[in-house]
Amino acid sequence: MGAEAFAERARRELQATGEKARKRSDDTRTDLTPQEEEIAQLAREGRTNSEIGAQLFIGGRTVEWHLGKVFAKLGISSRRELEPSLRGRGVRSWRNRCPAR
Repeated sequence: MGAEAFAERARRELQATGEKARKRSDDTRTDLTPQEEEIAQLAREGRTNSEIGAQLFIGGRTVEWHLGKVFAKLGISSRRELEPSLRGRGVRSWRNRCPAR
């Protein structure tokens, strides 16, 4: 299956779930995907790659790969830089988003 056919199939499957594919352009190049944002939030809270992977049902190496993309998009090189960088983008902590139980 060619790349165009695969992309069309993925688009149709996303559409069937009610989701929409993100439009990519130069303006959105540094935007975090929902998966990247969630991983960045968990790393920001001090979770290890293994802990993040277990919570999201993905491997630790996959978490590492996503964090590499996050770091590149944010222009940072360590987890310590996540807090100020995410705050500077207006991304609030997950703890502050969820109502207390």
